[in-house]
Amino acid sequence: MHPSKRIPVTEQVWKELTEMRGTGQTYNDLLTEMIELHKKHRLVEDVTTSLQEDDFVPLSDIRL
Repeated sequence: MHPSKRIPVTEQVWKELTEMRGTGQTYNDLLTEMIELHKKHRLVEDVTTSLQEDDFVPLSDIRL
């Protein structure tokens, strides 16, 4: 197993994390899931921003 690290959180955050955790789910699993969801959310935001700013290059303009 990997070495453990401690992350100080407030009592309220600890309570909310505990409520979010599924049956049999570790805090490591929960945090890993949250990180992946955050990455996906950030990607959607980036693509949405690019679409709004018309920041795409047509595929026909790409030369390899």
